[in-house]
Amino acid sequence: MKRIHRRASLARGSTALATLFLLAGGISQASAEDATTPVKGGTLIYATDREPTCLDPHVDGDMPQVFIAQQYTDSLVSQDKQGRIGPWLAKSWTISPDGKTYTFQLRDDVTFTNGEKFNAAALKANLDHIKNPATQSSTAGGYIQQYVSTETPDEFTAVVHLSKPYAAFLEVLAQGFLGIQAPAALARDRNVNCESPIGSGPFKVVKWDRQSEIVLERNPDYNWAPPTADHQGPAYLDQVIWKFIPEPSVRYASLASGDVDVIESVPPESEAEAEQNPDLKLIVTDRPGNPTNGSLNITRAPFDDIRVREAFIRSADIGAALDSVFFGRYRRAPGPLSSVTPFATADFQSLYDYDPDRAAKLLDEAGWTERDSAGIRSKDGKKLTIHIPIGDFQGPADRSLWEQIQATAGQAGFDVQLENVGFSDWLDRDSRWDYDVIGAYWNTNTADVLRIVLSSEFIGAAGSGGYHQNASGFKDAEFDATVAKALETQDEAKRRELYHQAQKIVASNFLQVLTYPQSTRLGVYKTAQGVRLEPSLSVTTLYDAWVSK
Repeated sequence: MKRIHRRASLARGSTALATLFLLAGGISQASAEDATTPVKGGTLIYATDREPTCLDPHVDGDMPQVFIAQQYTDSLVSQDKQGRIGPWLAKSWTISPDGKTYTFQLRDDVTFTNGEKFNAAALKANLDHIKNPATQSSTAGGYIQQYVSTETPDEFTAVVHLSKPYAAFLEVLAQGFLGIQAPAALARDRNVNCESPIGSGPFKVVKWDRQSEIVLERNPDYNWAPPTADHQGPAYLDQVIWKFIPEPSVRYASLASGDVDVIESVPPESEAEAEQNPDLKLIVTDRPGNPTNGSLNITRAPFDDIRVREAFIRSADIGAALDSVFFGRYRRAPGPLSSVTPFATADFQSLYDYDPDRAAKLLDEAGWTERDSAGIRSKDGKKLTIHIPIGDFQGPADRSLWEQIQATAGQAGFDVQLENVGFSDWLDRDSRWDYDVIGAYWNTNTADVLRIVLSSEFIGAAGSGGYHQNASGFKDAEFDATVAKALETQDEAKRRELYHQAQKIVASNFLQVLTYPQSTRLGVYKTAQGVRLEPSLSVTTLYDAWVSK
């Protein structure tokens, strides 16, 4: 995921060379690990900026949840850095000719940390839990809307039935948002499972001190890592302390001093310094999906007029804003799909280019020709006012970015109102469509994200917060048909052609102010080795990590 804006690849083996290299989505000062024997035991301290609201990734589904879930759950299938799907808890599978039935042959040697056995009944329990409306699963549930039922003809065979073909099914099953949990744990009260979920992964959750830390301990019985991992058997670490340090400067100072081993969300103003520090390394990689953006509400004026939408997008000098706010460390998003997303194209990037002259021409054509002394346009006595709620969870950098957009849009004649709101008010306004632009993004490893954030089937409110996944309110029969057809075939060339057409429709309808791709930005102190990003969503995995202190 996910669009609530509270605000990689695995390589096999190791080498002694340290190098600065370019990943598909960003620069990483992450070397392959020193050719030393991993050290067993010890505690790795990991600090992040945001605390999950629930540790069960099936519930709602925001990025802090999947970072934790990646440590204590396993996935049904794996995905490598080339995007290829491979085995994990499922040894093999077949797909019916009509694309609606998937038959999985499962491993018979996997147990959850509560002693339950993983089998076909466990897979059924997980898919049923995700689809159950009571779970309030906006991310995982959105990914498997097509799920109907699971048959279990024997203990380790699961026959999964879908209502229609879904070519992205295996892709989303590789994500931690659909991580497999113990059936007995899922049967508990939703809030209880949020506090103490149980998986089959290399670590287990033993304690959650709210607003402080989560304690993870090694699963000593673990012996079913995916083929993308560097080793088999239990994790090297005895323990992981997952701390919450919201203040960026404090989090970075904790890393630089060696008080923590790894931090997430390295502040952009500190990245250059980190690159020069021999005790540190950076791991920076873009995440796939729909980039960070401002979604334009086209269900009401003024953005029900495509000319005004294009003018607003053309009035936003995104490149200059990113350089100013993020010290040149963040790149402009090339289109409605981040560049590391399968089938992404930059062919329509010019439709998002800053062009104040065209913006002025379009606004004149749309009748917004009157101006006041401040240069704000009006029409029939009504100002061209744009209401943008900025949640208190979005952070100062995102607000600064929108202040930069506010300034250039103001030069074009827009009266941009950045309205500070708390999280509950932000959700309320979102649910009532009470905004002109609202912050959004969606991290996922499939181009099907276009359907999730822009098709008519996702206009309705979702999740416990009631927010809209399609925040623009876009309804277009041609677009809906195009993204639906892309799920009906496994033919890569056909999917590429269809998603190219879908991106063209999105870009030419001017639905989002695209800013920057979401990214994972880790800082690693010299005490930690083997810290990696799993390939599906580029989130941290500590299974291969060890510490030398």
